[in-house]
Amino acid sequence: MAEEAIDLPGLPSPVRLAVCVSGGGTTLQNLIHSVRSGELAAEVVRVIASGPSCGAIGRASAAGIDCTVLKASDFPDAAAYGEAVFADCEAAGADLVLLAGFLKRVGVPDAWRYRVLNIHPSLIPAFCGEGFYGRRVHEAALARGVKVSGCTVHFVDDQYDHGPVVMQRCVPVLSDDTPERLAARVFEQECQVYPEAVRLVASGRLSVVGRRVVER
Repeated sequence: MAEEAIDLPGLPSPVRLAVCVSGGGTTLQNLIHSVRSGELAAEVVRVIASGPSCGAIGRASAAGIDCTVLKASDFPDAAAYGEAVFADCEAAGADLVLLAGFLKRVGVPDAWRYRVLNIHPSLIPAFCGEGFYGRRVHEAALARGVKVSGCTVHFVDDQYDHGPVVMQRCVPVLSDDTPERLAARVFEQECQVYPEAVRLVASGRLSVVGRRVVER
């Protein structure tokens, strides 16, 4: 039996983005740059930080973007935390939620299904899942001796790095690479592919068939 295709609707232009962060905010800064340069027809309407010490909070403030701090430890489980995160996104009028180095697992309410994206610094399903983030991903790739790595933009579900893949970009792994050099090469691709994935999702040209994302 053929799998049912779920046709994803287009989003308004400019698309209104909420960005969830846990760290220094380099991905957030790239998104802000993409918007301000006209590369991405979007507006970042809210930043949600997983803790008060996130460096991304300062980047949001400098850009004049409202920022909310929501700590997972203040909620009984991932579902409750997710409800709070997405209630804040809803209140901000967001059309699409982007995880940008967000290290907390959230339950995605049905109303936000296929409206939440994450970017991960490997070619999923390699070097992904709980505990694989930042430098750990690149250390694992080098230890395994892979010849290519890259980044993946995927829809978010209730598991780490698990939802359907939207786009991927590949980079070579060099014989003299360090985790830092590999990370920098991967991040160059992240800066290109995340805005591109946002444009594609907003276009209304995508369908989800099982675990595959196809352009129609």
